[in-house]
Amino acid sequence: MNLNIQNKNALVCGSTQGIGKASAIGLATEGVNVTLIARNEEKLKAVLAELPKGNHSYIVADFSNPSELKEKIEASNLNFHILINNTGGPAGGPVFNAQLDEFERAFTQHLKCNHVLVQAVVPFMKEAGFGRIINVISTSVKQPLDGLGVSNTIRGAVANWSKTLANELGQFNITVNNVLPGATGTERLKEIINNKAAKTGLSVDEVSKNMMNASPAKRFAKPEEIANAVVFLASESASFINGINVPVDGGRTKSL
Repeated sequence: MNLNIQNKNALVCGSTQGIGKASAIGLATEGVNVTLIARNEEKLKAVLAELPKGNHSYIVADFSNPSELKEKIEASNLNFHILINNTGGPAGGPVFNAQLDEFERAFTQHLKCNHVLVQAVVPFMKEAGFGRIINVISTSVKQPLDGLGVSNTIRGAVANWSKTLANELGQFNITVNNVLPGATGTERLKEIINNKAAKTGLSVDEVSKNMMNASPAKRFAKPEEIANAVVFLASESASFINGINVPVDGGRTKSL
C-alpha cells in the first residue's frame, strides 16, 4: 500500500525511546520529515542519527511546563502535517491513594501539553488541507487497568478531548484518532512489572508471564507493532478514519 505521505512534516513527542521512537523511525522510513521532541537532548541526538535520510530535526522541551513547550514550538517556525502526541504515563498505584498533585501533573503533561501542540499545528494543517493528529494513550480508556488509577483517569480525559476535536476538525481534512497500546516491551512496562513484583512478592518473571497470559497472543507487543498503526493513521490511506480508538493489544481488551 502506498501511504502517500512522502515529504510531509511530522512532530513526534516522547521520541527518544519506546513507541515514540518506533513511530519516528516508521514515519521517516515512509519519507516523512520528522521533528523529534523530548527533554533529553543527548537521547534526541542519538535517535536523530538513527533516522533514515530526510530533513529531520529535534526540539528540546519539558512537558511539565506547557508555557515553555508553547514557546519552543512557536520559536521553531516549523509547520507540521502530522502530530503524534505521546508522553510517558503516570506512576502506578490505586486511585484512592493518589494525591491531588499526581492528577495535576498528569493532566498537565498529557492533556494540557497535547492541547498546546494542537493549537500550534492546526492553523497550518487547515492551510495545507491535510492534518493527522494521533494520540498514543492506553487501552484503559476502554477497560480501566488495575493499579493504574491516575493513568486510567487522565487517559480517559484525553480520549474524550480527542473525540471532541475530531468532531470539530474533520471538515478541514484533519483527523484525530487514538492508538491504544496493550502491554508493550518498553521502559514503561519494565517499571510497571518491577513495581508489581515489589508489591505482590512475585518474581519479575512471574509478573511478566501473568501479564503476557492476559493477551490471546501470549506475549508483549513490540514498539514497532504499535508504530505501524500510528503510521497508517498518519497516512492518506486513513483519510476517512476519524474520532476512533484503535486498540493494538493482541486482543487483551475484553470489550469491542
